[in-house]
Parts: sequence; C-alpha cells; structure tokens
Amino acid sequence: MKFIRNFILKFDLQPTIAEYLTIIINVLFIAAICIVANFITKKVVIRIISHIVRNNKYQWDNMLLEQKVFHKLSHFVPAIIIYHFASNFPTYQGFFEKSAIAYLIIVGLWVINSLLNAINDIYQTYEISKEKPIKGYIQVSKMVVIILGFILVIANLMGESPFILLSGIGALSAVFLLVFKDALLGLVAGIQLAANDMVRVGDWIEMPKYGADGDIIEISLNTVKVQNFDKTITMVPSYALISDSFKNWRGMQTSGGRRIKRALFIDKNSISFCTDEMIEKYKSIHYLTDYINTREREIAEFNSMNDINRSNPVNGRALTNIGVFRAYISNYLRNHPGINQNMSLMVRQLAPTENGLPLEIYAFTNDVRWAVYETVQSDIFDHLFAIAQEFGLRLFQNPSGHDLKGIVEGTNRDTIVREMDN
Repeated sequence: MKFIRNFILKFDLQPTIAEYLTIIINVLFIAAICIVANFITKKVVIRIISHIVRNNKYQWDNMLLEQKVFHKLSHFVPAIIIYHFASNFPTYQGFFEKSAIAYLIIVGLWVINSLLNAINDIYQTYEISKEKPIKGYIQVSKMVVIILGFILVIANLMGESPFILLSGIGALSAVFLLVFKDALLGLVAGIQLAANDMVRVGDWIEMPKYGADGDIIEISLNTVKVQNFDKTITMVPSYALISDSFKNWRGMQTSGGRRIKRALFIDKNSISFCTDEMIEKYKSIHYLTDYINTREREIAEFNSMNDINRSNPVNGRALTNIGVFRAYISNYLRNHPGINQNMSLMVRQLAPTENGLPLEIYAFTNDVRWAVYETVQSDIFDHLFAIAQEFGLRLFQNPSGHDLKGIVEGTNRDTIVREMDN
C-alpha cells in the first residue's frame, strides 16, 4: 500500500486523487491475485485431484467428486486472500475482514452440505441402506449446521460472541417448535420406522387415506415418496406411517408365495348325486381316477357294513358332482407348476348366497411378481370355467341382455306356432 502510494506521488498528483488511485490499484491488484489463485486452483489443482480420484481403486471418493466437494473448497482461496490483504485498507479493514469471514462461513456451509450429500450417496451403495436409510438424519444434520452457520455469520457481522445469540434462542424455542414442527415429527417418526423396521426402500405399501399404492422409492426426513403402479408419485408424511394404519406387502414378497382367494359360484339347482354313467366318465379323468376308485371302495364298504338299502339315493353315502368337482380342483392345484405346494392349499364351500354356492379356491402361487401371479390365476380359472359343465354343474351369473333376448324370441316363436296351428 505504501509502495503504491509513494510511486503515485512521484507524478505530482493531489494527495486526495493519489489516495483514491492507491485504493483502486490495490483493489485491482487483490482482485487479480484472487482471479489467478482461483484459476490455478480450479484448472490445475482440481484437475490433478480429479485425475487421482478417477484412477484409484476406491469408489467412495468418486461420490465426493460428483457432489463437487473439491470444486467448492476452491472458493476458500479468494476469501483467504481478501482477509489477508484487508490490512491494506485501514479505514475499511474491519468491514473487509468481517465480510471475508462471513463468506468463509457460507462457503463452509456449502461444502458441508455437499459432503453430507456425498456421505448419503456412499451409504446408498451398500445393501443396508435399503433397510436403514439415513437421508432423514442427513437432513437433520444439514438443518443443525445451517442454523449454527447462520448464528456464526450474524455474530461475526455484529462483532459479538455467538454464545450470546445462543443464549437468546431459549426464548425463541416455542417459535422454533412451531416452524420446525414437521421436521421434528419426521425425525421422531424416522427413528421409530428405522428402529422397528417398519418400512424400507423398495417395499410395496398401501395407504388408501393418502392414495398410496406402490413401491417406496425414497425415505426422507419429512416425507416418504411412493411410486404408485400407475407411475404417479404420492408423498406421504413420515409421521403418518406412525400415526395411521397402512399395509406393507414385504412379508408376501419375502415369503415366496402370493395368495389366490377367489370363488366360483355354482348354480345350486345343478348339484346332484352321481349316476353310474357319470362315475365311469369321471374315472377317465387323469386327476380323478385314484380318487374315484378309493371313494367307491370306501362308500361300498360303509353301506355294506351298515346294511343300507341303496334303492333310494337318500340312504347311505354317495358321490355328488359338486364333491367330485371339488376333489378335481384340489388335485389339479396340487399338480399345477405355478402353485406353491409348501403353503396353504384348499378348496372349500362358503355359505350359500342368492348368487349360488361359492366354491372358493385358497392357494398361493410360487412367484410373487404381479404379472406372473395374474397369469397363473387367470389360467387356473380359465380351465375351471371351461370344465365345470363336464361335471354337470352350471356356473351362476345374472341374466344378460342376450339371455333376455333369447327368452323374448322363444316366446314370440311359441306364439307364432300356436297361431299357425289355430
């Protein structure tokens, strides 16, 4: 500063003009040093660091590079230079030093933010991240760091100790609780969700209250992001998973089986005892041969032992078409390649309704994928709908327009025939 002032005074300029020129030249000189230092840092040092990071065997440092942690560190250099040369401006030294320190704190917050993002990215490369996500804790850390950094900036500009500002925060605690209510609730919920292993990234959950029905793709401090099966995104508050009820399908996905629970409605008027012709016909069905032979032998022994008169079918025991059909379905499922044979499997009758007798299939597929599950279920019921009539059974459905049209046409034909006869 003195050297530049003495050099300018050699030109016989007025002291005031010389003072302004000295300040301007100093500012330009410091600005030039900052630009050169920043250029060297970014174009030379950062490139060397990037080359080293990309060519070593470690992967975690690549995350630091992707989050531009090293690039943001380079912003410290101009602030340090300005702080160092602040003494060249005695009148404005305090202002420049405080401004430089405030800038250093802000850049430090920027770097810490990127560093925390990099830590989260590194953590997500491990399988445990799906079970124990830390994004919520990262967000809490960011919030704490930003609040502390804000306090340090204010304290630096005011020239006061940051502890004085911290002591006044107690009086604002109620305001902070109100402002950060969702964040605090989310933090508590995140801890409970992680501790109880209630949800993980990749879980399929259903939460009708929030219109969520799909896979969890992200768990953060305040929200859980769910991608629905129609590819829409639903944001569910984290604390809602603690306070409200929801269904998690993870148990089904990990069990290796997905439940089929659907009924065929049988017209009750089509249920009857099996005739000899029907029994002979059933014996030729692959899945029924052994069953029919065994049941015939058991029934004959029972009726003979109890001296039952079989001239009336009401007496004794006999096969029914609905019972044979139920046995066929059971054997069919036990031999189906898409059914999990290690889980519950049964064919049962439910209480009769006005729509007929429900014959329910309760079984599990051996593949939990949605498309495969639906294909297996559809194939099974395609087959059962087609063969029900082979057992003399009718499936119930409400009359359609085609049925009513047939009745009307039949009535009209009968009327025409009668008129012609007359």
